[in-house]
Amino acid sequence: MIFYFTGTGNSLYAAKRLDENCVSIPQVIHDRDKSYQDETIGIVAPVYGHELPEMVKSFLAEAHFDTQYLYVIATYGSGHSGAGAWIADLLAESGKQANYINTVLMVDNYLPSFDMDVETLVKTDAMIEQQLDAIKTDIAKRKNWIQPAGFAERLMHRQAIAMKHRIVTPAFLHDLYTVTDRCVGCEVCAQACPGGCFSVVDGRAVQNAETCQLCMACIHACPQKAIRLNIPERNPNARFRNEHIRLSEIIEANRQEPA
Repeated sequence: MIFYFTGTGNSLYAAKRLDENCVSIPQVIHDRDKSYQDETIGIVAPVYGHELPEMVKSFLAEAHFDTQYLYVIATYGSGHSGAGAWIADLLAESGKQANYINTVLMVDNYLPSFDMDVETLVKTDAMIEQQLDAIKTDIAKRKNWIQPAGFAERLMHRQAIAMKHRIVTPAFLHDLYTVTDRCVGCEVCAQACPGGCFSVVDGRAVQNAETCQLCMACIHACPQKAIRLNIPERNPNARFRNEHIRLSEIIEANRQEPA
């Protein structure tokens, strides 16, 4: 059993490569009973701004895992700041301990910093598959290993988190996106958003940023490119979805009631 969170398909693809039984965190986050039992239980989630999405952190804090082998795989695009260490610390806050924590370098979907056309050229399938094959072998062997983090990585993580929390305020999230006149009210953004941040009112998408996960699923999924950032993008004409994942799969994973 694997629990996953995905915005543009990377973590969903990784989860599908590691286990047939994949469960979307946005689909179970509101369940009262979060007790799960299986021989192995995995968590696959992206690193956004040097930490896991808030929804994933909440799920890990609330869930109870009855398993012989717990593992966490973090997908990332540019840097993870010693994810093995800080994920282990995060689990420890709720009395949990993972047998295995590792990371996978994949396409970074953060539009202010990365051109999606360049990212998809640089992060090749062969490179990604090699990482996933190695992790799958480790899990099959029940390897006990936590990706190590040195002093410099731990320091970078603390500094990055402190800076992020100063910048990413409710006001920042409220003003992050603009829905342009290209919107046709198709509801794809509302269906693809794991936080239920979008709804369609009078034929036009409207955002409530309160539960925004910064996954950018909305802006990447919009077929009309009607959702724009209010901060500069590297390439406003390029959007991303993992080539092995259909839009319908992201919608199925993330569909929420409008906030």
